[in-house]
Amino acid sequence: MSRRTRRNRTAAFKSKVALAALKGDKPLAELVQHFDVHPNQITEWKNRLAEGRCNRAACQDRRIDLGE
Repeated sequence: MSRRTRRNRTAAFKSKVALAALKGDKPLAELVQHFDVHPNQITEWKNRLAEGRCNRAACQDRRIDLGE
């Protein structure tokens, strides 16, 4: 059994996943399968985006429409 190498996700990918989670269209389990990311990681990225602690480049200077 070989070990899986650690993945480095780009800020753009993280914000894409976080936005999908914030939208709430799909359940977390479906997002996990679609993006191949651990549920805890999706929740962490979603919380960061909601609190405004996201990467400026990925969040386009924090002008993302959060659907509120």
